[in-house]
Amino acid sequence: MKQIIDPLQAAAMVRPGSAVMMGGFLGVGVPMETLDALCQRGTSQLTVICNDTGFPEAGVGKLVVNRQVVRVMTSHIGTNPATGKQMNEGELQVELVPQGTLAEQIRAAGAGLGGVLTATGLGTVAQEGRKVINVEGQDYILAEPVSADIALLKARKADTAGNLVYRRAARNFNPLMAMAAQLVLAEVEEIVEVGDLDPDEVMTPGIFVDYLVKGGGKNE
Repeated sequence: MKQIIDPLQAAAMVRPGSAVMMGGFLGVGVPMETLDALCQRGTSQLTVICNDTGFPEAGVGKLVVNRQVVRVMTSHIGTNPATGKQMNEGELQVELVPQGTLAEQIRAAGAGLGGVLTATGLGTVAQEGRKVINVEGQDYILAEPVSADIALLKARKADTAGNLVYRRAARNFNPLMAMAAQLVLAEVEEIVEVGDLDPDEVMTPGIFVDYLVKGGGKNE
């Protein structure tokens, strides 16, 4: 059975300088209570890997506003003015990656692949610094695997073995990130006993989850 902890205990596991994957898509499927606790602790020098930097008042956005993040790998920053401001002032390193490519890089890490080939971004800034491989006359960018020290996930429900159920599109990056980090903390709204979940509902097997974080809020 997985150990059940609270958001503050989860935040304490994130060390300064850690690379942290954070599930979510514009506030949906984001481990808000864990991220609030991380803001409260003030843990800094973080590298954040996420779909977007959210909004200034919530989730990942709060960490950026608090200047706890030094580098972010993401596909979108437009909804958080603080990200763009810090980037333009040289305070925050931002690596913008096409969304599908970012998802595939995370998946590659979890699956033990050496990377994926994509034509997306050829001839643009997305190609800068990357190896280009020609396959049967077609050029592709080699998008290398992306992993992290910790993944902070958000699920609707879990059983005590750590099997996770997400609500519809709130799953987004969460299942991929569960496979690509050394330590996985899943914030969940409800925890049930083993056998109470329909196996067809389970989207992340408990083998990928290290701790369950009991949260009460919804952000679906």
